[in-house]
Amino acid sequence: MPDLTDAPALDPAIADRLKRDEHGLVAAVVQQHDTGEVLMLGWMDDEALRRTLTEGRVTFWSRSRAEYWRKGDTSGHVQLVRSVALDCDGDALLVRVHQVGAACHTGTRTCFEAGGDLGAVVGPDATA
Repeated sequence: MPDLTDAPALDPAIADRLKRDEHGLVAAVVQQHDTGEVLMLGWMDDEALRRTLTEGRVTFWSRSRAEYWRKGDTSGHVQLVRSVALDCDGDALLVRVHQVGAACHTGTRTCFEAGGDLGAVVGPDATA
């Protein structure tokens, strides 16, 4: 990860609540704020989360390219932050956004369209 010694740090009150993986990352589930549609999953370190919380656009850490990337900088398919929440265990973020254009790098609305349904057995209706 890059040296960010001069960059502002993530608020310690937030940083202390995060449970990062062995690479210092937390999973970030991205959801369309008004429909609840799950768009994608990305990874954030403290700096990516700080940028997301303070800049109004979603920033991720790319594990494959080992660099920060802000959704939409090259495609124009930006994610405008509406809210960010931490789960009860501190190991996952829910980032609610207004998605402009496709969320997936394949050009589909969500990353889960391209992967497709895996044919799971549907459980019984809980209201029956």
